[in-house]
Amino acid sequence: MTPTDTGHKTFVIDTNVLIHRPDAILSFRDQEVVIPMWVLEELDRLKTFSDERGRNARQAIRFLESAGRPGNLSAGVKIENGSILRVVSTLPDEIPNDFLQDKADNKIILTAWQIQQSGGTVFFVSKDINARVKAAALGLKAVDYEKQKVDITKLYAGFTSVDTKPETYTELEQEGSVPWSDETHPNQFFILRDKEHEEEVLARFRKDQHRLEFVDHKLPAVAGVRALNTEQRIAFELLLDPAVQLVTLVGKAGTGKTLLAIAAGIKQTLEDKTYKRVMVSRPVVPLGKDIGYLPGAKGEKLSHWMQPLFDNLELIMSVYHRPNIKTPEQLISNNVIELEALSYIRGRSLPGQFIIIDEAQNLSPHEVKTIVSRAGTDAKVVLTGDPYQIDSPYLDANSNGLTYVVEAFKGQELFGHVLMSRTERSPLAELAAELL
Repeated sequence: MTPTDTGHKTFVIDTNVLIHRPDAILSFRDQEVVIPMWVLEELDRLKTFSDERGRNARQAIRFLESAGRPGNLSAGVKIENGSILRVVSTLPDEIPNDFLQDKADNKIILTAWQIQQSGGTVFFVSKDINARVKAAALGLKAVDYEKQKVDITKLYAGFTSVDTKPETYTELEQEGSVPWSDETHPNQFFILRDKEHEEEVLARFRKDQHRLEFVDHKLPAVAGVRALNTEQRIAFELLLDPAVQLVTLVGKAGTGKTLLAIAAGIKQTLEDKTYKRVMVSRPVVPLGKDIGYLPGAKGEKLSHWMQPLFDNLELIMSVYHRPNIKTPEQLISNNVIELEALSYIRGRSLPGQFIIIDEAQNLSPHEVKTIVSRAGTDAKVVLTGDPYQIDSPYLDANSNGLTYVVEAFKGQELFGHVLMSRTERSPLAELAAELL
């Protein structure tokens, strides 16, 4: 079956798209979807990996096997979304411009080029920007996989500033809340400004009451850590509220995301007894690779990757004084804090825990879904990260799991978010974040 036969667009799918989302072919409704044989070869190679790529490769293989049964994948099989799924195993007789065939990536691109030569509209879909450039050089329409992408320039901030009447400002401070009829998201914050008296007050929207609730800036220190600006005060408000079960803190380096999250978790574990422990994790290496290849025991393997978390713990313990707990190591030995690799979270159920996933911008939407779904009863999940500092070659500021969660969950009453832009680490850190 050729594109001319179907009259539809043909989408040739690269391996990394299926690793990003194993059921990606369902996104192309009522079209022709082509899987080059070399994609299956790469999936076969990756399926033995113990990390997220291996799991996704295995899931993609199972999905393709199920979607193509019964039928002839070479001729084309109609799948549940109305598309035609084909597997192509041939290359063109004449290779354009001596295009090298030494890599599976090039063979996948050549498959798309060969189909285009037979007529019709062909799109090469890949998360690999270099592969898209090579495909475009052959005259192909090369596109990114757009599903689950958000516009980072329009990312929900979690708060906004508005001018208000002096009487509204006064009532909010004196009565503690005011009616609010404007449609907005639950747990969105407002900085109400009284221009007449050049004053401002912070308020939080309670959707169930359709009211703005006064938020006092004078919050006592949380595990020895104080909010230094409005964004940090908003973050603490969300982190300290057990009813808000999912919190995202998005911002550049030095805004205090991880420090605030750990401080809030320690306070609610040691003082309030709201949670059994604080679990902290981060992608060990780009793409969430397993740590099994590193030498040493699990704790030794984690120590280097978790050093930024230890730095935050040391800062907290220098200002937070508790009986019998003086060091980060004592927090860990007393089971107050657990440091865990993401690879070991999968499959666990985590009830009653304060779960912090640092550097969450390096996770795909599928990986974030896997992690958040681990939260058990009475648990809280906090995702922190900077979408402009991504290590994965197949993710960017618009397609990573952190920003995807923000857009997917805004409007839910158990979700809270704040976009943090003000650096408090040092004047040098602030300048570096802006200039470099």
